[in-house]
Amino acid sequence: MADPRHPRHYEEEFKRRIVQLYGNGKPAREIKAEYDVSHSTLHRWVQGIRNSGSTKAADNRMPEQNEPVELRKRNRQLEMKVDVSEQAAPVFARK
Repeated sequence: MADPRHPRHYEEEFKRRIVQLYGNGKPAREIKAEYDVSHSTLHRWVQGIRNSGSTKAADNRMPEQNEPVELRKRNRQLEMKVDVSEQAAPVFARK
């Protein structure tokens, strides 16, 4: 299994191939054993393809679920700007 600190990243084509195998009737336990994919990962990919045609998390979120994600992203951007400004202030103050 993958180390939680270093999660695995799968190509979209691989994900679609795994979902297709499952859709064609291959048992989930065989897919998990053969491709070393967890049950929850396989289930998430299958649900994503069924719901939106995509395995990407952003494509499968409800609009109200996207707002906190976008707010956290914006907050990180603003924090980085503040950090840069704080580091640059002494440099400009000397000149």
